[in-house]
Amino acid sequence: MSLLASNPNTCAKVELRPKECIDTVLKSLTDNITININGSLTCKDLFYTAICMAVENSSIHSISKHYQQIPCETSTRYHLRKLNLEELIRINKKILLQGPINTLKTEKKYEFAIDFTNDPYYGKTNSSNENYVIRSQAKKSTNSFYSYASLSIINKNERFTISVLPMEKSKTTVYYLNYFLDTINNLNLKIKVLCLDRGFYSVDVFKFLQNKEIPHITPVVKRGNKIKLLLIGRNARYTEYVMKNPQKKEVRLDIVIDVKYLKGKRNKTGCENLGFVVYGLEWKPRKISNVYRRRFAIESSYRMRNIVKPKTSTRDVTLRYFFALISFLLRNTWLYIQKKHFTIVKQGPQTIDEDKFRFDRFILFVGEWLRRKLRIQLVVQCLR
Repeated sequence: MSLLASNPNTCAKVELRPKECIDTVLKSLTDNITININGSLTCKDLFYTAICMAVENSSIHSISKHYQQIPCETSTRYHLRKLNLEELIRINKKILLQGPINTLKTEKKYEFAIDFTNDPYYGKTNSSNENYVIRSQAKKSTNSFYSYASLSIINKNERFTISVLPMEKSKTTVYYLNYFLDTINNLNLKIKVLCLDRGFYSVDVFKFLQNKEIPHITPVVKRGNKIKLLLIGRNARYTEYVMKNPQKKEVRLDIVIDVKYLKGKRNKTGCENLGFVVYGLEWKPRKISNVYRRRFAIESSYRMRNIVKPKTSTRDVTLRYFFALISFLLRNTWLYIQKKHFTIVKQGPQTIDEDKFRFDRFILFVGEWLRRKLRIQLVVQCLR
């Protein structure tokens, strides 16, 4: 930040510079992660390299060829392998919320969403990663993925990613749900509603949430003739449904159905029945539907973090998780800077002028500063 006074009779002009952007990202890493290194190399050098990989969407091998003031590929890999997976999991929320935590209010109730995202994996599995490689529907020419569960706030102007965990085959969705609820409780935040996707549509999840008395919304999965018949009609309505699983467990669910007319949307006409499993909320069907739509903010966070995701083909679970945290951290930092410097001063609800500082501008700032700091190679020696 720089303060430039235009004249004595006016307020100082405040300008955002690339240095503040990179410093905000770097502080989250240096304050929480320590790597023991002997010699002239420092943790900052490794973090600069990782951030540079992210903003250029590049790999360790490629990035080491492009810059002069960057550790060699061998040194970077050697020192990054010193990272500990359990330690990263323990501090992941501190890394992601280093700045944003100061903008969150403990007395306010927030809307949360939990979801899963998949990073394609094209290699083989062995004892070191077989528990972390998840098989799923084919995407980008593979059905093997390193998957991450994420907890996010979906309120407008506060869409921060709170926590990210690497998924394991040996752990159930209830485990991740319980971990994230404990995270919310430890941060002294309150839940207005928890929005879940269809991956959480199970008896065990609903029984767990009802026992914890957590208000939640989950879309109905059209599985079985009975539930399909419930989703036929022309009026918004409320109904009940008893859900059972193969282990003969069952749970009673409140179903809220909102009806919307398609009017040519997706080349369809007529009405569409949107069914939701709802607990702990006394809202009208249209409000349930509209609030759940905000859950798709978490999908946009995945698209944005894919823009700044370092490339790697390693099977190292810890390294992949570290790179995933870097990508989520960059998005969180951008949202934090937007809220800090581009909130319009006015009466009424908080409004952020998003066009003043878009995500691509933030990435440009960080990338340009790193190019100068790490000295990009502008000359290549020819062979002939």
